[in-house]
Amino acid sequence: MTMDDLHDRGRENFAGLVEDGAKRLDALFATVPALGELAVGTVYGHLHERPALDPRTREAATLAAIVAAGMVGPPLSVHLRTGLASGLSPAEVCEVVVQTAAFAGFPRAVSAADQLNRLFEGHGLPIPPPPSPREVVLAHLAEPEPAPEVAEVLGEFPRTEVQATGPDRVLVSCFGDDTVPGAVLHCAVTGGEVTSVTVFRPR
Repeated sequence: MTMDDLHDRGRENFAGLVEDGAKRLDALFATVPALGELAVGTVYGHLHERPALDPRTREAATLAAIVAAGMVGPPLSVHLRTGLASGLSPAEVCEVVVQTAAFAGFPRAVSAADQLNRLFEGHGLPIPPPPSPREVVLAHLAEPEPAPEVAEVLGEFPRTEVQATGPDRVLVSCFGDDTVPGAVLHCAVTGGEVTSVTVFRPR
């Protein structure tokens, strides 16, 4: 695939993630369009479609690298947008900054946090954001009296693996002594609450 093909695919992918994405790219790289061709073709034409990482994980890794490099300008702004569009919750974006602080240093993390204040405000996101969906579900699982359907499954399969799959949903794989889950809970999360739980059991 040629660089032109990758650039075209990258523009298409970016436009699918960000409102007015093509116009935003044109504005960002107006002075140096060749840089836009390389950057967009590489990041959104090639890397974005590699199957080893899901989009949420790839964007979390990208945000960590951006914070670690001290890039609090357009890269942080752009990847906040694409991170949210790829299914990261605002709280997960903030947690990436916290995690990065331990390895890249507090000054860079604090600079990123300062910029996120403005970016969150510009996107109409609450400051601070509500807990991440995984946090909400873990707290629900730990309650003395969770939802009846949850209590029943946990009583039968007490070992769990909890994985957020989007900004408003979490999968809980429930295990007994087997390596195959005996049940899977699909938890919908709104704000700081579990709003519904659907139980799936193998037939």
